[in-house]
Amino acid sequence: MPAKQKILLAALIFLLLAPPAHAVKIADITRLAGQRENRLVGLGLVFGLKGTGDGGDFAATINPLRAWLAKFADPVTVRELANAQNVAAVYVMATLPPSGVRNGDKLDVHVASIGAAASLKGGRLFLCPLMGPRPEAGIFALAEGPVTIEDSTMPLHGVVKGGAVMESDLPMQVVENGRIQLILGDPAASWTTASNIAKLINDAEGNGESLAVALDSKNIVVMIPRNEQQHPDSFISRIQQLPVRVLPTEARVIINEKTGTIIMTGDVEISPVVISHKGLTITTVQPPPVPTARNPLTTERKAIAIDTTSQGGGKLQELVQALDMINVPPEDRIAIVRELYKTGKLHAKLEEQ
Repeated sequence: MPAKQKILLAALIFLLLAPPAHAVKIADITRLAGQRENRLVGLGLVFGLKGTGDGGDFAATINPLRAWLAKFADPVTVRELANAQNVAAVYVMATLPPSGVRNGDKLDVHVASIGAAASLKGGRLFLCPLMGPRPEAGIFALAEGPVTIEDSTMPLHGVVKGGAVMESDLPMQVVENGRIQLILGDPAASWTTASNIAKLINDAEGNGESLAVALDSKNIVVMIPRNEQQHPDSFISRIQQLPVRVLPTEARVIINEKTGTIIMTGDVEISPVVISHKGLTITTVQPPPVPTARNPLTTERKAIAIDTTSQGGGKLQELVQALDMINVPPEDRIAIVRELYKTGKLHAKLEEQ
């Protein structure tokens, strides 16, 4: 068999064996309440700088430096530290992953100058306690280590790789009073999806009992069966693996003016319209004319319509073709979409980022 045919046959087998695209797992579009990132913060000193520190006039650096030296039986005065140029005060932050952390785990630490330093390059973070959003909870980690400047254009920001060592356990808490809460991600959040997930869970695990209830378009509360509350891991895993049928999403156009991006869902519609922009006029015609040798139908593609369900229809294609044919900068394309929305010709929700 020729190599080209082998490649085509392999691609066909892959498509036949691939899972259906019309369903996703609950875990793909939701997260568990309590499954989130958290921050640990602190204030510290970076020392060992080559004359690029805060200097003796910055009290926020000199005062803690003087107090630290005093702890090691080396009392000094503010005047004696007037020429200190090798130390800088910094804000220190570490991010805890959604899966939680345990005593002894190491995390990267980000530092940023809060004083008059010129650069943190070559410095080392002195041992610094990190606390959570409630200081009364105590110290959760200690941070220390050499500062790496990852972006040379930002010498006042750096990273201490693996610099924070956890001093206590901070596990992810997802079970509360014998129940869990599923939170739909914003793109998937709707009353229809939330209701369908609750029904799906009840049909699969309820045994005639309503375990799941949709509180609103984003939150579903699920009671853990009594016989599994002591060890809910298996139940949570089964719930997260349940397949959810993907329903057609609402018609939506998302504009990011900063990046010049326009994203349209497959069910966006546009009414027949004439678009005139800076001397160029595009008229939507249905059906399009039949090309001939004398009058060929030519197009210059500058965008691709993505419609995996084949439900977008001709109206979406008309909009995409019009944008393709208008060879203008992204900001002008965005202006056209805005005007279509204002005149009621674009039948979709318009979101701007």
